[in-house]
Amino acid sequence: MGPAMDLDKTDAKIHELIAFRVGKQEFSINVTSVREIRGWTSATILPKAPRYIRGVINLRGAVLPIVDFAVRLGLPTAEPTARNVIIVVQIEQKQIGLLVDAVSDIITLNHNSIQPTPDVSSDAVSTFLRGLLPVDGRMISLVSLDNVLPPESAVAA
Repeated sequence: MGPAMDLDKTDAKIHELIAFRVGKQEFSINVTSVREIRGWTSATILPKAPRYIRGVINLRGAVLPIVDFAVRLGLPTAEPTARNVIIVVQIEQKQIGLLVDAVSDIITLNHNSIQPTPDVSSDAVSTFLRGLLPVDGRMISLVSLDNVLPPESAVAA
């Protein structure tokens, strides 16, 4: 009876995720990391910043770096429009904004619904993805926010 109770505990671990689109792909992050979702605001460019840093914006008196999520993942990007959104997330002690195309869904699921990334994926893929979620005939990638900014990054929080 003990092992069945452990399995029930695992099943009971519920995750709430925010799903968003970048191009034709869907990604998700844990809702507890999200501080707010706001419309696109033109960013001030930082000289010599990595290509995926779109710039910075003023968020209630604080400087918020904006990461172009498509560029960070090596995907094609387009010039942002009023339809794009910035998901403000907390990564350890830093707040950053993720520039994405749109927020598409809020997903509630248990831990067992998360599938591992396939072994054929590269190290770069496993750096950014914690798993895959089959949801309503779609495959949504679960993002590991810890690696969105490299450890050696000197981006101000």
